[in-house]
Amino acid sequence: MPADPPTTTETPPAAEAGYWDAAAPSFDEEPDHGLRDPAVRAAWAGRLADWLPGAPSDVLDLGCGTGSLALLAAEAGHRVTGVDMSPRMAERARAKLAGTGAEVLTGDAARPPVGERRFDVVLARHVLWLLPDPAAVLRHWAGLLRPGGRLVLVEGVWGEVSPAGLPARRAEEAVAPLADRVRVERLSGDPGLWGRAVTDERYALVAHLAPPRRHTEVVDVHLILRRGEEVLLARRRDTGYADGLLHAPSGHAEDGEDVREAMIREAREETGLDLAPGDLRVALVMQHQGPRGAPRIGWFFEARYGAGGEPVNAEPAKCSEIGWFPLDALPDDMVAYCRAGLDAYRAGDRFVLHRHHPDDSIAHDPTGPARGVPLPVTEPAAG
Repeated sequence: MPADPPTTTETPPAAEAGYWDAAAPSFDEEPDHGLRDPAVRAAWAGRLADWLPGAPSDVLDLGCGTGSLALLAAEAGHRVTGVDMSPRMAERARAKLAGTGAEVLTGDAARPPVGERRFDVVLARHVLWLLPDPAAVLRHWAGLLRPGGRLVLVEGVWGEVSPAGLPARRAEEAVAPLADRVRVERLSGDPGLWGRAVTDERYALVAHLAPPRRHTEVVDVHLILRRGEEVLLARRRDTGYADGLLHAPSGHAEDGEDVREAMIREAREETGLDLAPGDLRVALVMQHQGPRGAPRIGWFFEARYGAGGEPVNAEPAKCSEIGWFPLDALPDDMVAYCRAGLDAYRAGDRFVLHRHHPDDSIAHDPTGPARGVPLPVTEPAAG
């Protein structure tokens, strides 16, 4: 997606990466896109310094375009991750950010492929107006922030005959349920930002998230499908988290689901199995925290081969292969979380804590320290 709206008054086809691929070669020619004019660049650098934290922070730039704002943030000492749906935009952003330590991912800004990572700032310039459900997108973006994090949104309404965009009033209303405090800064009156005088509505909204009131955790489910002494594993790809590593079929419980319903749904979506509730047995419950992620509760369910049909790779866009592996000789190229769960399951543990240290790898490290801590279980009551 672009870092600034096109000059046409028509709403761009936001779902089509090809639109932005075609725009990429000439995108930086606009003064506020490429920031090639020193005065325009300095104007944006000054504003960004005010919107972002003073200390080096993790910044997620969504719809980063060719990376102009991401570069300003990186040069100010922030750790930047950019995301854009257009491969050509992302390619130009990577070139522009080379040597800064910034990372640029290709993916949907509404659901960025960052896995369990959390950030101090979510930055989006002229992106939210393109998305069909801004309130839902903002809730998701807020979930990518650490406690005390902030949303920085640069938006506006462009054109007079057929205006397109997101008015500040609507943006404030969408952000209000998520924020402790919100500041709206009008940008239309600063021609230095645009390389010319503008008369339409342009603004920045900086929203500091409301402090957490109660601890919450994601609940996920994992399928241990047994074929004799073997278990089924799938190799992740193009998900933004642990790609290339093996993991049991798994996913998050959705609102309104219990964990058994979530396991049945995830098994169907990933492997095509049509499991019944009676096919599942609770094998293990694990509280896990990744190296940079939030804690979560994982329910591991066991099912036997033949239940629900023959497993297939039902999500080839997210999974490069599935296969059977011996439970007593699991491969090393696994997600550490899943490997710890299967090791605990094989050992007969039923309740486990698994908390990474910040410098641990998401991948299983056969030479590293074991992070699993089995919890003792009470003996059945006599009589």
